[in-house]
Amino acid sequence: MVALAQHLRQWRKEHGYTQQQMADFLVVHRTSYTKYEAGAVEPPLATLCRMADLLGCTTDKLLGRK
Repeated sequence: MVALAQHLRQWRKEHGYTQQQMADFLVVHRTSYTKYEAGAVEPPLATLCRMADLLGCTTDKLLGRK
């Protein structure tokens, strides 16, 4: 899930969100979100879908699929 971690960090910064804001929107602890960005933990499908909604992209794009 390296592509997901890289895309999350990049897109979060492009949209001007903090890690805490992302965590609040996703209804997870900031430490959990930090692990998603670090690639240490894979988010559940429902969380992945919420990430895509917030960032205005598809789940495929978040995962690095073309």
